[in-house]
Amino acid sequence: MPESFFYAKAMRGASRLIEHWLSIGQASPDRLAMILADTARLANLGDVKKTPDGDELKHWSHDKQPPLWAARTALFLLIQMPRRPLPRDDLEACAWAYCWLRNQRFDSFDQARAALPAHLVDSLTQALKEAWADRRRQRLL
Repeated sequence: MPESFFYAKAMRGASRLIEHWLSIGQASPDRLAMILADTARLANLGDVKKTPDGDELKHWSHDKQPPLWAARTALFLLIQMPRRPLPRDDLEACAWAYCWLRNQRFDSFDQARAALPAHLVDSLTQALKEAWADRRRQRLL
């Protein structure tokens, strides 16, 4: 894949992260939106101007680019779920990898890969390589 496509794929996959959170979260969309915003604030995962409602969350999961804090927080929450969800396609894997590098500081690709939960290593290694290369080109600031 040409290197210039990674960022675009990650941004397209961000809505899939939100949809994944909506599909396996065990609450109403309004409650899941509140959990997402509150977690973002508590974990310092972005600047949440206002708490979205469930309709906005659904909109983000389909045809509107979600704010970066929402995608980062969805990943943060998905990774902690006991169900051990995995990215469902390449676009979502790119979003997972992009957010993984945005949520934590790593000095090397090997360090970023080693920090992944064991169940994600196989499904995220390739996307993480692409995300790391993209980061090194200073696009993941």
